[in-house]
Amino acid sequence: MFYGQLKRLSHKMLKKLYDWVLGWAERPGGTWALFILAFCESSFFPIPPDVLLIALAVGAPSKAFRFALVCSVGSVLGGIVGYIIGWQFMGIAGERIIAFYGLGHQIDYIATLFRQWDAWAVAIAGFTPIPYKLFTISAGAFDVSFPVFVISSAASRTLRFVLVAGMIYFFGAGIRNFIEKYFNLLATAFTVLLIAGFVAIKFLF
Repeated sequence: MFYGQLKRLSHKMLKKLYDWVLGWAERPGGTWALFILAFCESSFFPIPPDVLLIALAVGAPSKAFRFALVCSVGSVLGGIVGYIIGWQFMGIAGERIIAFYGLGHQIDYIATLFRQWDAWAVAIAGFTPIPYKLFTISAGAFDVSFPVFVISSAASRTLRFVLVAGMIYFFGAGIRNFIEKYFNLLATAFTVLLIAGFVAIKFLF
């Protein structure tokens, strides 16, 4: 579910990173590891924090929402770093990060999304499987309003992680396979329906 954006990384390297991330669920300091992972993934790290969030929440369902909050705060703060990279260091670092993930050809498309949707473009990226780091860096490069960026990021990332935590909290460890297999599909469908609803309201009223 999480490998789509990582085509340029070797499977062996990716599997080692994935296993290393999951390993923190069994060690002291897993909550801090979740925060750091969420922080780094928003600008450059390949493994999404959902991986560790799910593992930690399954291990301690009563703390699921706490883990979701930690993940959200780390992700938003990391997104701010991504924004700064795009705003001040696009030529030095931003373009290299985007090129590393093979996403350079999507920059023009992202620019169009920002012109048309502004805050919604960031919110969509924060909630769906679209690589969030691409949007955080691009938001800075295309000079998207910083307050709009932060608010949209906070809303969408929190919604995503709380939804994952809530499913585990209410349905238990048995829901884990379902989340890993279908969450991105459900998140995308939800986002499409949400946008369609707002577009309909715009034209009707």
